[in-house]
Amino acid sequence: MKVLLMHRDRDFSPQQELPYNESVLTQDLALDTLLRAMTDGDEFLFKVSHAALFSALQNDIDTILYRQEILKDCLKNPSVIQELYAVTIEALVDMREYWWGLSSHYPDSMLHSSIKLLEILLGKLKKLRIIVEKHADLFESEGFRRLFKMLSDELNDEYLASAHEHLTELKFHRGVLLSAELGEGNESGNYILRKVSGKKINWLRRILGWGLPGYTFHLHERDESGARILSGIRDQGISRVAIALTQSSDHVRSFFNMLRTEMAFYIGCLNLHARLAGPVCFANPVPAGNRSHHFSGLYDASLSLVMGHSVVGNATDAEAKSLVIITGANQGGKSVFLRSIGLAQMMMQCGMFVAAESFDAELCTGLFTHYKREEDVTMKGGKLDEELARMSYIADHITPNSMLLCNESFAATNEREGSEIAKQIVCALLDRHIKVFFVTHLYEFAHGLFDRKDALFLRAERRPDGTRTYKLAVGEPLETSYGEDLYREIFPAETENRV
Repeated sequence: MKVLLMHRDRDFSPQQELPYNESVLTQDLALDTLLRAMTDGDEFLFKVSHAALFSALQNDIDTILYRQEILKDCLKNPSVIQELYAVTIEALVDMREYWWGLSSHYPDSMLHSSIKLLEILLGKLKKLRIIVEKHADLFESEGFRRLFKMLSDELNDEYLASAHEHLTELKFHRGVLLSAELGEGNESGNYILRKVSGKKINWLRRILGWGLPGYTFHLHERDESGARILSGIRDQGISRVAIALTQSSDHVRSFFNMLRTEMAFYIGCLNLHARLAGPVCFANPVPAGNRSHHFSGLYDASLSLVMGHSVVGNATDAEAKSLVIITGANQGGKSVFLRSIGLAQMMMQCGMFVAAESFDAELCTGLFTHYKREEDVTMKGGKLDEELARMSYIADHITPNSMLLCNESFAATNEREGSEIAKQIVCALLDRHIKVFFVTHLYEFAHGLFDRKDALFLRAERRPDGTRTYKLAVGEPLETSYGEDLYREIFPAETENRV
């Protein structure tokens, strides 16, 4: 029994190796805000959503589209998804009492615990099947249709009744019937459990010894040695059945565990969808290296979650562009736009919806960020040294068709030196087929690359009165970032006195 809601051909494991820059991406893209909205304090949801998000860059287009179709079904039928997920939680909670018995070394204890577990789990499987049969027509995705067909076909009433009958028989209400062989020295061995046939003997006839087959003997109530011998013979006879039943219960338990795990991702997506104030869409992913990137209404999902309302979105066509340089007015939305690019890329490759009206983009093989940092409090090195060290570490890990997001990198030195460093690094990255988004105030750097055909230049809008629209438009870099606007806003009195 396979769930296969995350991959078409294999199970999803939340125990995945995280990328080396997981903490950096979390900080720079505010992924903790996104994950909190997805998980609502649930540790298990957080674990699965975190693993799905950070393994996103390993997914191919087929996996992304496969998950998108499943998520569309979830968004259309959220109450059904919640009901299915609740059943998996019930099953895992109810079976905790008996699971420890499966680790026992005693066949009788293993058998008892396995029977109890399977009775619980078969009841939950029937509950799943009833939900599935009631709502199956509402689902269109390949993943749910395959899962629902399996539950409906393999867990019909005839199968469940037969399973319950076998479990009842394995409780050995009529005793245990064994056969054995005698070996050298009349040593018994080769115990085989046999099915008790014929009519059940009522309790009175059993007490009086009437109708019991074959020869019988009775142990004295104080014969502890004989009781141990008989118990050992019984354990030898039922050991194979106990092991087989334990394996069966473990198999069904694993199914519920995997169903809970894979559905947890979609529960997280439903939670996020309910909290986002802006529009969402399902992206159109294209193969890595195609340099396709165009969208409309793209906004920062994390900012929207923090603000509690919709935020300004942007539209850009970066088709056939490997470099996007963002310049313009301070506090004009450049950093927020950069973060929205990174978030959208991870959400798309994860198979989720994207915080945008429309979004088409190529896959990237890796996602890296190089944001400005505060001064090193230990004073072991200057800010420029720290920036260069981080960029060197990125260079050691970055691969072709990766994406690098730079936010005011190399601004810790003078204009000329910072521009030269940035230009040489960016050109080297472009030569290695790496896509770069770069927010900068370094005019010499930005203007020096303006003639490149594979580059797109965006500028944060500023109205004549200094108002920021938080929109980005195609535009040539300007020598000013309008820092004076902020000075006037913060120190209006001093500005008037100077005038």
